Amino acid sequence: MSSNSSLTRELASGKLLLDEPFVVRLKISNPDKRGALDHEILDTLAATIRGLDDARCLLLTGDGTMFSAGYDIGNLEEANFEERAEALVAHPFHDALEALEAYEYPVVAALNGHAIGGGLELALTCDIRVAARGIKVGMPPARLGLIYSHTGLRKFIEVCGVANTAELFYVGRNVDADRAARMGLVNQVVERDELSSAAVELAAEIASNAPLSLKGNKRALRTLRSHGLSLPEDVERELVELRESCFRSEDFREGVTAFAEKRQPEWKDR
Repeated sequence: MSSNSSLTRELASGKLLLDEPFVVRLKISNPDKRGALDHEILDTLAATIRGLDDARCLLLTGDGTMFSAGYDIGNLEEANFEERAEALVAHPFHDALEALEAYEYPVVAALNGHAIGGGLELALTCDIRVAARGIKVGMPPARLGLIYSHTGLRKFIEVCGVANTAELFYVGRNVDADRAARMGLVNQVVERDELSSAAVELAAEIASNAPLSLKGNKRALRTLRSHGLSLPEDVERELVELRESCFRSEDFREGVTAFAEKRQPEWKDR
């Protein structure tokens, strides 16, 4: 892939960078917020992916030392806390994930830096993940008092199994790239200075294969996954209600406040 700056377009106020031509590369470039996924980035990501026509492989990466730290929860205000918290993790994030899922060709994530929370789920939505040695991945909901979405948990179970999902979500501890590979969270770990070339070469190799095969196999995999793990309507509604209940809890408010204040939370179990 050419690195010619004339082929790079700035999107989402410069927080997303789009490289073309033969493999499309999207870079999350929000270093001041540790790659945080705000609504502008997520909305633009979804719209951009849905507007891609020619590329036979999409490469998603980050900037600097972070792939993405997930949601920018440190900026939640006390006023209308419940509504703002729920809105933060609602439509825009799921819309971006759905756009990635629906992209008809393979998507590769190049984890240049840490992928935490929603940033890790974004990476797991991609078909293949290549990580730089030394980065860390993790899921902090238990440290925030957050009940994660059942659709997100199902994705983790699909990728790394029940036991590893339980460890990530119950312990809340970050793991390094090599351990992440053993857990099945990433496909390949390379040295940091080799990541860009390794990811581009992989994406180019994918893009050189038969388009009919790429689209057909991705569609078949997506269909098999969706039918194998479907839920009855009432069960899904129950899980959605469980998820939404945490936004009204004292513990989630305390978890977010403690995170912003860089201190240990004091849990109340309510």
